[in-house]
Amino acid sequence: MEILVDLFGSGAPNCNEFYSFSGSSPVRLFVPACRPPLPFDLFCSPCCSSGAAASTAAEWVGTAFSFRRRRRPGKLRYHDPTNCEDGGLMAKKLLMGNEAFAHAALEAGVRVVAGYPGTPSSELVETVAALHADGSAEGVHVEWSTNEKAALELLAGAAYAGARVLFTCKQVGLNVASDALMSLNYVGVKGGTVLFVADDPGPISSQTEQDTRRFASFAKVPVLDPATPDQGFQMMQAAFDLSERYGTPVIVRPTTRICHASTFFDVAESTQARPVPPEGFERDPRWVIFPRRSFEAHGEINDRLSAIAADFANDPQFAAFNPTFRGGGVEGAQASGASDDLPRFGIVAGGVSAAYVLEALRMLETHAAAAGKSLPLYAFWQVGTVFPFPRDKAMRFLRDVSGSVIVFEELDHVLEDELLATIGAAASDPAAPRPRIRGKLDGTTRDRGENSVEDALVRLATFLEVPELAGLPKKAAAEAACAVDACAGGSRFAYQAPDDAPLPVRPPVLCAGCPHRGSFYAVKRALGKTPAVLCGDIGCYTLGNAMPLDAVDTCLCMGAGITMAQGFSVAEPGKKALAFVGDSTFFASAMTGIANAAYNGHDVTFCILDNATTAMTGSQPHPGTGVTLMGERRRPLSIPRVLEALGIERIVAANPLDLQASIDAVREAVAFEGPSAVIFTSPCVQLFAPSARAAIDVDACRGCKKCITEIGCPGIGFNADVRGPKSGERGQAFVDAGLCNGCGLCVQVCPFDAISVGDR
Repeated sequence: MEILVDLFGSGAPNCNEFYSFSGSSPVRLFVPACRPPLPFDLFCSPCCSSGAAASTAAEWVGTAFSFRRRRRPGKLRYHDPTNCEDGGLMAKKLLMGNEAFAHAALEAGVRVVAGYPGTPSSELVETVAALHADGSAEGVHVEWSTNEKAALELLAGAAYAGARVLFTCKQVGLNVASDALMSLNYVGVKGGTVLFVADDPGPISSQTEQDTRRFASFAKVPVLDPATPDQGFQMMQAAFDLSERYGTPVIVRPTTRICHASTFFDVAESTQARPVPPEGFERDPRWVIFPRRSFEAHGEINDRLSAIAADFANDPQFAAFNPTFRGGGVEGAQASGASDDLPRFGIVAGGVSAAYVLEALRMLETHAAAAGKSLPLYAFWQVGTVFPFPRDKAMRFLRDVSGSVIVFEELDHVLEDELLATIGAAASDPAAPRPRIRGKLDGTTRDRGENSVEDALVRLATFLEVPELAGLPKKAAAEAACAVDACAGGSRFAYQAPDDAPLPVRPPVLCAGCPHRGSFYAVKRALGKTPAVLCGDIGCYTLGNAMPLDAVDTCLCMGAGITMAQGFSVAEPGKKALAFVGDSTFFASAMTGIANAAYNGHDVTFCILDNATTAMTGSQPHPGTGVTLMGERRRPLSIPRVLEALGIERIVAANPLDLQASIDAVREAVAFEGPSAVIFTSPCVQLFAPSARAAIDVDACRGCKKCITEIGCPGIGFNADVRGPKSGERGQAFVDAGLCNGCGLCVQVCPFDAISVGDR
């Protein structure tokens, strides 16, 4: 059976009617010249298969194409006749921002992708690996490197040969790669080199609110700052072009909300990495960094930054990332430059803050229309190309504002500084614009953390002198109006957006059954009242600082606990110094510190928490697992053998879920004079399905709460209303079967044998 459908004519079916078609019967569709993505779950036979390749969209007019029914949730497929050379098969997919950026890089022809896991950046590498594994991303090499420095240096080599390369990390990961980055910019690159560095305002899952835009300026590397996942997709592809045009690394800097937001994208069904140029790596003195060459390269960097700034201001490919418009006024948004009167108000926004501001402006326009009013005339500018700052574009914008400019951005006051510098640079020109710049520096906008639509709404309403349009109660609106007057006098912005009713506190906690809990508890039991300093590190095990474990005294950065413990041992030799580190971090950044301990003979004990994965960022593999993203399995690197090679003479091992054996292992290691190590080995609970649960004998439980107050497992609760023969009026503990994985640690903690676990 064959069905002929004019998708966009008067007789077009709705989605429900079309989805009622069943089986694999061919469906013939009439497609118009201006083809939107098809709103149906269909597979289109390539028009090229007949040998008569369609080269323009116009050839779709009046043409019927054969489609066959195919269900794949979340995915709409169609054929792009303008891309027949590559097969032309496109798909509309609902993608997370990081997934979309992976597709963008693959469509740009990236050949080598490397990074180190770190929220909020991790999904990009995982997406490339998944697409390579299913055969849709051909010719690409992807890997988790041992750390960010190793990743960027690997990519530098590939870029020298002419390959397009992509580096990924979170903002603090760039610190690890900074040594390579600073020199790489001086040496330059041949193949397009893009650094995907995800910032984390809040912070949500990081130790700092470091701003990569500052780092880009420090390293003199261009940076692009997307406002939406869609814009980030375009920036990713443009970044490769910019990198090759000027021989420079380029940073794309999304923030957490861009990385993890989801929307629909049109992406290629298959991609092919760009081949390395035939000549490959060509020997040249410029690849060897020497002081004289660095002096010359510094001048080249300064020259190219000026050229790139001009491109950002005037080249249509990049100027599109810096859109401006006029809004408000009697004619509303339709004024768009038509009025001869300059707006009194200017609004500048960068990154996701631009999306928040645009939504807040839309809400204010709606509120104004409902009240029979209009917003005052304003000019808006989104800055997507942050560094080098497009001063020509900035000057044109500032000339269009007669009063004040408010700046919305997350983390540091980067755009605010650039606008102030732009005005200052033109100070000798009496005709130069001099609007007042307001933002983080004078307290008009938030000085840290994330922005939001709600916050932008109130601050914009106040800035535009229409606080009543923010939908605030009268009292709050009056306070906001007073704040405007105060700001005019130069004092700090006084109004804060009202908070909702506080939510119940839900502190982060180690998972039920997490082997790290047993490790921490064993260390505390082994030490008893012995004076000690317990140095933590970055990972799930940072949560060992929480009560009741209370087993982490410090946490600085990845690998720091290993060497900080050595500092404590020198400064306070009367205390025992212990350092916790995970298995992934062990390979990423702990080995040099361990070598230092062996070399200098520091009396410290290293507690290696080996749970066979990089758990905190999504269970990625690492060198100790032997699993690679290219599908090959390598021989896992042995932590005990590495420790031996680094000179650690006392190494003991234990299963952290065997409490007494773990306590004995810690005591043995701590008693050794000199550097020692305890390796706690037990897999992360996310890697296997539990086969048994703990159970509490209500006749034996005495309600002492020791199972709760000693180890703090979220799988154990307490019901004060339960009565038992031994607990009396005290209540009893209970096991949450939905959380418990049967680790058995609570069984060993209970002093009354009231808890048991069935056969696992």
